[in-house]
Amino acid sequence: MPGCATIANVSTELLDIQRLLYDYAWGCDEGDWALLRSVFSDDAELDYSSTGGPAGGRDEVVARLESSLSGIRIQHVVSNFRIDVKGDSAVGKAMFLTTVHLEGQGQPLTTGGYYDLSFVRVHNRWMIHRLCEENRWMDPASVNIS
Repeated sequence: MPGCATIANVSTELLDIQRLLYDYAWGCDEGDWALLRSVFSDDAELDYSSTGGPAGGRDEVVARLESSLSGIRIQHVVSNFRIDVKGDSAVGKAMFLTTVHLEGQGQPLTTGGYYDLSFVRVHNRWMIHRLCEENRWMDPASVNIS
């Protein structure tokens, strides 16, 4: 059947990219900073400024996330992937819903929005090249976790 191999390859690539985003979420939630660092390319551009978080390169941002998120109970849900693959690069968006339990707060902080993403394949492995968090809402709105 013509085209089947191409469809299968694209499906595998999309699943590999989704797994990469799941690993990203697990790294943040479990405090596995080596796992988190491993999902980003060496020259990754990361931007969490929509929630008052850091922006910059991989090592700088992961170090800041480690210092600010260590010991905090947090859970990410990443879904509704819209990814377009072209050769060894891909671009797209994914939705996120994150709940954070902060000491001394009467209720959890919940935030949602989109990740604007680009990916690059390095040595047959997909990596996040750019992640820009586009926060759409936060409840309660007055909490700043940075």
